[in-house]
Amino acid sequence: MEEFFSLFITNWVYALLLILLGGVAYIISTVGAGGGALMTIPGVSAIVGTQAVAPIVNLGAFIGRPSRFWLFRKTIDWRIVLYYLPASATGSFIAAYFFKKSPIVWLQILIGLFLISTLIQYKYGKKKSSFPMKRIYFIPIGLIVSLVGTFTGGMGPVQNPFYLNLKLSKEMMIGTKTANSFFMGLFQLIGYSSWGLLTKEMILYGTCLGIGATIGNIIGKKIVVRISEVLFLRFVLIIMVVSGAVLVIKGILTII
Repeated sequence: MEEFFSLFITNWVYALLLILLGGVAYIISTVGAGGGALMTIPGVSAIVGTQAVAPIVNLGAFIGRPSRFWLFRKTIDWRIVLYYLPASATGSFIAAYFFKKSPIVWLQILIGLFLISTLIQYKYGKKKSSFPMKRIYFIPIGLIVSLVGTFTGGMGPVQNPFYLNLKLSKEMMIGTKTANSFFMGLFQLIGYSSWGLLTKEMILYGTCLGIGATIGNIIGKKIVVRISEVLFLRFVLIIMVVSGAVLVIKGILTII
């Protein structure tokens, strides 16, 4: 503990910036049903460099999730969670093993383009669904999201179209996504730790990000219960399109 306190004092400016970043990002992501981890990527990258981004962002998101989990615990669809978890565990461990060896940039760009296309799929928020969806489809979704998310640090928004097409309420969508993301985050951190990818500095920065995320989740919940389903859908679409653009740009810059 003393060592971490000393590390915090040495890097207190970065630590406070990460708390602030986490707070703002997770207020927005609670209202928009995801994207908090993805929104923190540019800021974390500027502070610590690109190689450490994914472990720090995933650790911060994991620390912040229990608060959102508790806030939306009564609205979780556990049938979806049961389909999602085994696949996400498999994907997380596979991706953690290949983390330093095989960046999946092209898949990241394709997912980003898919997210951007949701604006047209939902006719700019006028449609409530865009394709038929069943809960069992969360098996391959869990595998793909955990694979890419373990590499990039944030893939929450890519799941939104699948939840939306099940026509879940806004609270049920947020609660179920949070449960899935919480357990997937646990698998990711076990994977990172198993392959020696988490340093003490990363743990400090991830913890600061998580503190901010916790505060943001609490504030965001107060906003969510006050907005309509229509406005919620529009927020979700905005988050998906912005997140898609970030993934595409990040992927192109990586290739260049």
